[in-house]
Amino acid sequence: MRLFAIRDYRHLFSAQVIALFGTGLTTVALGLLAYDLAESRAGMVLGTALTIKMVMYVVIAPLTAAYVDRVPRRTLLVLLDVIRGAVVLALPLVTEVWHIYVLIGLLQAASAAFTPTFQAVIPDIVTDESDYTRALSASQVASTMESLLSPVLAAVALTFMAFDRLFLGTSAGFLVSALLVLSTRIPDARPSSHTKAWDKAAAGIRTFLRTPRLRGVIALNLTVAAAGSIVVVNTVNYIRDVLGGSQSDVAWMLAASGTGTLLAALVLPRVLDRIAARTVMMTGAGVLVGGTTAAVTLIAGGLTAWTGTAIVWTVIGIGMALIITPTGKILRASVGRNAIPEVFAAQFSLSHLAWLITYPIAGWLGTSAGFTLAWSVLAILAGAGATGALLLWPRHDGRGVTTAPATLTRHAPGKDRSTLSKAA
Repeated sequence: MRLFAIRDYRHLFSAQVIALFGTGLTTVALGLLAYDLAESRAGMVLGTALTIKMVMYVVIAPLTAAYVDRVPRRTLLVLLDVIRGAVVLALPLVTEVWHIYVLIGLLQAASAAFTPTFQAVIPDIVTDESDYTRALSASQVASTMESLLSPVLAAVALTFMAFDRLFLGTSAGFLVSALLVLSTRIPDARPSSHTKAWDKAAAGIRTFLRTPRLRGVIALNLTVAAAGSIVVVNTVNYIRDVLGGSQSDVAWMLAASGTGTLLAALVLPRVLDRIAARTVMMTGAGVLVGGTTAAVTLIAGGLTAWTGTAIVWTVIGIGMALIITPTGKILRASVGRNAIPEVFAAQFSLSHLAWLITYPIAGWLGTSAGFTLAWSVLAILAGAGATGALLLWPRHDGRGVTTAPATLTRHAPGKDRSTLSKAA
């Protein structure tokens, strides 16, 4: 609880939670909006919208890292929250599919700039190493609580109102988040060692490519995206068209996946104190490979049922948490403090590059060729990512730790070596 004694962290954490719940309501409402406009083609529409989102994340996040030390970070975060709130407020007014694409492009451009900036602020506010690790866990718990509770809240709300009203809650969430950020004292970013914008944008990616454990993280990103795309893109059509469910049923099934993520996230902080992050993350990869294989079995074998689907969705949620939760700790242990914004922005882009590959498969291939083929391809990609991680990330990785984006060292000296090895 000492984390929450830090006033600025407390306000930022509250801002994150509120904005996350707004985003969660948007996710549910956007899927239902796509179904309302396109019905059987909803998966394709949602897949396209999410592909636009990934393009924005891949392109804009590194540019944000390149220029963030030139602007006041608090002002930037507040402005981005206001933009997101205004764009979401316009979503209920759309009447054509292309309207969704334009607004999602604007919304996700702002989100792509917000997230890496927000992540890079935390270590400047929470300076103690152990507290920072707990802050990462708290952030993940907040994300998983959102993935569980947002669909539940949406399911309850949809029994009383039309889905387009959910966008109003999202917009309000972003505006409250902006006010909370405005109330914090956020130091400006430390000047980067790179003077050219492109060097700063590419520095984090070079760090990933030079560091064995981070190359393993790149492969695990593909596993997460392959499994997660089944849930995010295909749930609405699967529940409405295959299982014959309602709008509320869509939200409840998304909540099943969120339940798995929450259960894992609640246990992981203690687990990571005793078990190496690599072991936890590789276990998560195995769980996701099993979950995607089970999803293919369900649809190909004609075994579609509510209980079986809920179990598979829950398993996928657990596997995603096992990989995502320790990732921040791995990034933090692999670079010097002045390189944190660059490496977090690189992970943001690289992870979403994986989603950029898998979202079209789930949306476009799932609509044109059916769930069986699309999910089979995604299961193969999940397996490829897990195998790649095992090969790229050595079991005992005490070397290849970068202390700065442009400097590769073989090990950390003295006391730091054990810390870095434990983190890996």
